Amino acid sequence: MIRKHSATLHGHRTSFSLEDEFWAELKTIAASRSMPFAALISEIDDHRPAESNLSSALRLHVLSWLKAGGDCQP
Repeated sequence: MIRKHSATLHGHRTSFSLEDEFWAELKTIAASRSMPFAALISEIDDHRPAESNLSSALRLHVLSWLKAGGDCQP
């Protein structure tokens, strides 16, 4: 199921839609990197191409992380 989530990035609120499985993997990534979840989202947002949206960037980050065996940074 896709759910809408909100976050504050660099002082402004934004929202993105993610399937529960991607949400869970992002939490796992943040925990494995010993960083706050919001910091991970912000980092991914900072490194995404200007033409992509945040939801897609988050999904692609999870995919890259999993393909790299859990060792991927933006």
